[in-house]
Formats: sequence, C-alpha cells, structure tokens
Amino acid sequence: MRRAGLARAADHGTTTAAGRATRVMWATVSTFFAGYHCFTSVAALLALQFSVVVLASEAMMAPSSGILCAVAVRLHAVFAAAGFPPSPFFSLLEAKLSQTVFTFAATLPFALTFLLLVKACVATMLRDDDGGGASPSRRWHQHLRIAMLPPCGAVARAYPAVVATHLLNAFLMLSANAAVFSLLLLAFGAADLLGLTSHVWTLALSAMGAIVYSLAVEVAIVVCNLAVFMASTEPGCAGHAAVLRACVAIRGQVSTAPALVLPTNLGMAAAEALFGLRVVAQRRRDGRLAPGVADEAFSIAYIHTICVVLEIIVSCMFYRSCKRSEADELRELEPEEKGDLQA
Repeated sequence: MRRAGLARAADHGTTTAAGRATRVMWATVSTFFAGYHCFTSVAALLALQFSVVVLASEAMMAPSSGILCAVAVRLHAVFAAAGFPPSPFFSLLEAKLSQTVFTFAATLPFALTFLLLVKACVATMLRDDDGGGASPSRRWHQHLRIAMLPPCGAVARAYPAVVATHLLNAFLMLSANAAVFSLLLLAFGAADLLGLTSHVWTLALSAMGAIVYSLAVEVAIVVCNLAVFMASTEPGCAGHAAVLRACVAIRGQVSTAPALVLPTNLGMAAAEALFGLRVVAQRRRDGRLAPGVADEAFSIAYIHTICVVLEIIVSCMFYRSCKRSEADELRELEPEEKGDLQA
C-alpha cells in the first residue's frame, strides 16, 4: 500500500510544467467547443465592443502621435533619472510601456463595463455547481456539460466583486513592474560599482532583465486572471481576498504560468498586428476605409474577441488543475498514513 502511494507520488512529481500547461490548454479547447454557441454569443454581444476599442486605440498610436510621444518622453525622463544606461532594451521598453499606458487609459471605461461583464458571464458559465462534493476528475470534466447562458441575476451579483478585483489587479500589475524595475536598477547599479560598464555587460544585463521582466509580468497576469475568476464564482471573495486565494492556488505551479499566458497573448498581439497591417495601413495610404477592408476589420476584431474569451477559460481550467493537484496530493498521503496505523 505504501509502495503504491509512493509510486503515485513519483508519477505526480514527474509531471512537468509543459505537461500541465498542455493539459490545461487541451481542456480549454474542449470547453470552448463544448459550449461554442454560448461562448461565441457572449463574445459577439459583449466582448466585441471592447476589442473594437482596443484595436481603434492601437490605430490611433501613430509614431508621431502627440499623446504617445508625451508619455514616451516622460518615461524616458524617469528611466534616465533612475540611472538606467542607454540600451535598446530600455528604448523598446519605453515604447511598449507608453503604448500600454495609452491603451489602458483609452479603453478603461469599456474594460470596466464590457470586458468585466464578459469575464463574469463566462466564469459563471464555468462555475462548479456541486459545491465541491464531486470528485476532482468529475469537476475537471464538468466543462462538457455547458449548455446555456447564465442568468442575468448571477452575472449582476458577481459584477461588483469583479470590478473591485479588477481595480486591485491594476495596482498589482503596477507593483510588479515597479518591483522588476527596482531589481534592474540594483543590478545596473552594482555593475557600475564593479566597473562592468562595457557594451557586452550592458547587453547581458539587458537580456537578463528582459527575461525576468517577462516572467514576472506573466505570473502577475495569471494571478490577476485567477483572482477575477474567483471573485466571479466564490461568494464573499473580492479584492485582496481573491488575490490572496489566487496566490495560494498556484503555489507549486508557478512555472506553468508563462506557458498558459503565451498562447492567448500571442493571439491578441497577432490580431492587433494584423489590424495595423491590413486596416490601419490601408486607411493611412488611401485616406479612407475601403468596404472590403471594413469587413476584414470586423473579422480581425472578432478574432481578438475569441482570444479574450479563451483567456478567461484558461484561467478556469488552470484553477481546476490546481485544485485537482491539491486533492491528488492529499489522496496520496492517505494510504501511507493508513499503513502506519495498521502497522
């Protein structure tokens, strides 16, 4: 009996982050196609407005835009005052951060309404209704029973908690960026004190900083998405309580976070790049939007919308995976404890 428990523990320990991520993504795709009509209806009715505003804000961000240049200049002044050396990494980071700040400010009203309503609606559709009494494997495959849209009352009850959690998540992302910048400042300061100021050392530290920054932001995104899902599905869980529960839920599976964030983020980034290449470029070249390109713009916005919905489903499947792993660990200990008692 004890050998069987140790064997299950060994099998569980050999589960890699890539394997867990693959399982979560497979469950996400299965869930999406199981409730295809419901998810696409939610995407068309609610999420499409948010995606259109995001793509429109991306179209407004021309390199010579006054607002974008003003934000970039202020970020450059902050980085220069902090003591960061001139580097292509920080030039790219300044440009991306200025675009992120502009997009966040431009889309904030739509994010607080349409985006959060989509998250609350999809999370309510994926909520477990058995109160945790079912087995972990049953809860893991419960996504196959999606058949209808959630009632408006359930979404309305979850919406205030989702708003509070979303606002806290904005401060959490700001804190994650500030923490990484502080570590980079310490690293570059230590390199300056040690005399490591050559181009090679600057390039090496910039590459390390890019990796650390990407990992920190991806983990923060996973925590924020899990917090929003918990605020939508668990009564009395909102704000800091949802964030703390999300941090506890992903313990031991932090390495899986980058693999989960990458597919949906790449999908949204590809839709935004395609919109700029096919729609924005044509409008700037001809001075007007051609009818055929307008239809293409709608299709690209819908693709962006589907990626937004998939991101919410990924959070749900990852949360169920974390709960399932925790239940498996507890179940693995039971035979060993019973064997000790019998002995």
